[in-house]
Amino acid sequence: MSQPNIQARIRSNPKFAEMVGKRTRFAIILSLVVLVPYYSFMMITAFNPAWLAQPISEGSIITLGWPIGVILVVGAWLTTGIYISRANGEFDTLNEQILRESAK
Repeated sequence: MSQPNIQARIRSNPKFAEMVGKRTRFAIILSLVVLVPYYSFMMITAFNPAWLAQPISEGSIITLGWPIGVILVVGAWLTTGIYISRANGEFDTLNEQILRESAK
């Protein structure tokens, strides 16, 4: 079997289109989940830094910016883990099915 023939069969497989669509939508959603809060944090930092500089409680040296920053970092890690989990599960399974069907 020639390489272009296999590629054509993979691209014409309906499961391939399904996998590409699902993966693209999922990546866009997770990107927005990470980027919207991050850029919101940056906008607040740029235009209202005093709000982030407020102490968490009376006499505290920890400001509002610290826990919000930690939440952003941990949230980015979690969304990465969620993507990896789904990629190694659902997307890899679809990929194997596509390759098996195309090799016939």
